[in-house]
Amino acid sequence: MTRNDRKLDELRRRIPTFRCIDGCRDCCGPVTASSEEMARLPIKTEAEHAAALVEWSCPHLGPSGCHAYDERPLICRLFGTTPRLACPNGCRPERMVDEQTEREVHAFLRQTRQVLV
Repeated sequence: MTRNDRKLDELRRRIPTFRCIDGCRDCCGPVTASSEEMARLPIKTEAEHAAALVEWSCPHLGPSGCHAYDERPLICRLFGTTPRLACPNGCRPERMVDEQTEREVHAFLRQTRQVLV
């Protein structure tokens, strides 16, 4: 396990979770992720990526929501857990992510090579 994999696991544990509205897609769209995050996502074809981009969507998004929810990238995990990335439907965890964790997530994203999901 690489240093980035360990940091990714640590940050994922520190981001609080909450229940989204079933089938909600309001926060989903094209995002970037690190190589370590991409390695954990199901492989999608170039055609699936292209079709999602045309729809300004994510290739892991299906009719009932995210098909890769358990392995979703850090940026997706932050949505709804911080006032800066608030859920448009008002969903949120009991306790929002602490500012230090949010800063560390953004630092991780800046320090790792990001690719379009």
